[in-house]
Amino acid sequence: MNNEAVSIEKNFSIGGDLPVNRMGYGAMRITGKGIWGPPKDKDEAISVLKRAIELGVNFIDTADSYGPEISEELIAEALYPYPAELVIGTKGGLLRTGPDEWPINAHPDHLKKALEGSLKRLKLERIDLYQLHRIDPNVPAEQSFEFLQKTQEQGLIRHIGLSEVDIDIIKKAQDFFDVVSVQNMYSVDNRKWEHVLQYCKAHEIAFIPWFPLNAGNVASQDKLKQIADKHQATVHQVALSWLLNHADNILLIPGTSSVAHLEENMQAAKLELTDDDTQVLNSISPQ
Repeated sequence: MNNEAVSIEKNFSIGGDLPVNRMGYGAMRITGKGIWGPPKDKDEAISVLKRAIELGVNFIDTADSYGPEISEELIAEALYPYPAELVIGTKGGLLRTGPDEWPINAHPDHLKKALEGSLKRLKLERIDLYQLHRIDPNVPAEQSFEFLQKTQEQGLIRHIGLSEVDIDIIKKAQDFFDVVSVQNMYSVDNRKWEHVLQYCKAHEIAFIPWFPLNAGNVASQDKLKQIADKHQATVHQVALSWLLNHADNILLIPGTSSVAHLEENMQAAKLELTDDDTQVLNSISPQ
């Protein structure tokens, strides 16, 4: 048995020039129920954002659709003027018609309004990382990419990323701009996009998993709990730690509306899984 702890690289450089702590923060859940409307406790939401910075977070992921608009507004209220090293990534390409409703619209006209709104709400002249939230089945991807290329040339966007895409789409987008990040659903028990992760790793593209613990995969919970109990940690911390161990281009953005939960999540970066732990977790059958 090998109980030697695995060494984890703690930083990653987005686009080669934006160094960030690989344990970031996702600002989706500082809004209301269904990611709709204002938070139940605005003071706590502001405290979460400020505490994240205190804990070393320098990468925050958000989107114009979170609230909608509210997440970006809260980020600016809590953190502007921003620390020099803080990287804020936001997204455009979804509409909101109600709680938990996310129609896609990646038409250039909508993306233009979305980007302008994000710049205004975040009080920025340029977005460090702008991510296309979804490929629109009703709009040729090339049109969305051409818009992003144009706005990057105008200096409104520094780097561009994609979300929920396969390798073919990434390659198509790379004809228009450098793809520096990919944000797909991925976890120890949901590895549908493993091939995309490995492509990103080979090309030094950040991979940003969302939904980092597939709680619906009951069969995985026993193994996760086994490792968690061994380290006196939570199942969620183990799931996050596995992601940090799995590939050094993974950036984590666990989201929460609670300071206590934020602090618990951040402890995952200090959790030292052994080779044996990793082998057990690797053996989990993904859904």
